[in-house]
Amino acid sequence: MSSGDSGGLDPMSPIRPPDAIRPRAPHAPRTPRLHPHPRPHLRPHLRLRLPRGTRRARQVFVRDTMVAFGGLSAVSQVVGPFVPQSASGAVVGLSVGACLGWGLLRSRPAARVRQVFRRPDMAVVVETGDVFDQPAHLVVGFCDTFDTLSAGGRLINGDSVQAQLLDRRYDGDVHRLDAELGAALATAEPVAREERADKPLGKLDRYPVGTVAVLGTRPRLVFGVAYSRIGNDYVASSGVEDLWRGLGGLWDALRAHAQLERVAMPLVGSGLARLGHLDRDSLLRLILMSFVARSREGAICRELRLVIRPEELEGIDMRELAAFLDALASGPER
Repeated sequence: MSSGDSGGLDPMSPIRPPDAIRPRAPHAPRTPRLHPHPRPHLRPHLRLRLPRGTRRARQVFVRDTMVAFGGLSAVSQVVGPFVPQSASGAVVGLSVGACLGWGLLRSRPAARVRQVFRRPDMAVVVETGDVFDQPAHLVVGFCDTFDTLSAGGRLINGDSVQAQLLDRRYDGDVHRLDAELGAALATAEPVAREERADKPLGKLDRYPVGTVAVLGTRPRLVFGVAYSRIGNDYVASSGVEDLWRGLGGLWDALRAHAQLERVAMPLVGSGLARLGHLDRDSLLRLILMSFVARSREGAICRELRLVIRPEELEGIDMRELAAFLDALASGPER
């Protein structure tokens, strides 16, 4: 999360009033100030916005292009004497084109990152796709009341993973989903209960952030984790501490019920849970750090797949993410 700009004010310098209210001497004519060359700050404000990953992609491009040039230079020392003089220009052109093409190919954006860890023995995959198509247990984020009624989108957004869970796993049968949630939460103790007059729609019992409801049957269980709080105005909110606590409860539930099998989860917190102060790249790293840290204490699953929607990929630098995962895995015992 980038910090806001301070405006460039020097606290020791006096504050100058705007021209509109700054007193001027009466009848003092204003002499126009002519500048033979426009000042830079008076020119139209144009910025070249570079896409995410440009710096690392540029480094990869330069490195691999130079490696290719070095390799072709070594080859040319051997075969150069046998190339006719008339064809040398074409050979040089083709060689330069091949080196540049190799550099561009190596620096192209990645859509999938996979990192293997040795302590414990596991893998982390970050890829684009549909989380419901994954042959794995599924993680779905809930609010602290575990609401399931959409109420025309007031409680649950129709594009959310939670809404898709109802449609694609329960065929729209909200009563069956509520029954499974009730059975899964039977041993959990609510921390508060709202009055119907204060919350006309949805459920009233509030559960602690980090509560996990294990739904469905094998081989594809659903782990519903509460990581946000919904207000009586039906606006969900969450913070870094709430998300961290929710992830901790999720890892414990996976360790107890997933039997080390593959787990797929979306980028929780990137929707309407009001974690807007974290960009997607930072949010993804937070989830990965939490998973790796808890896995050091005991294995959670053999493979965690974080499935990113294609429209979310724009805010994630996959090359930087690959370097970040490699750094997490590069401990003394890897």
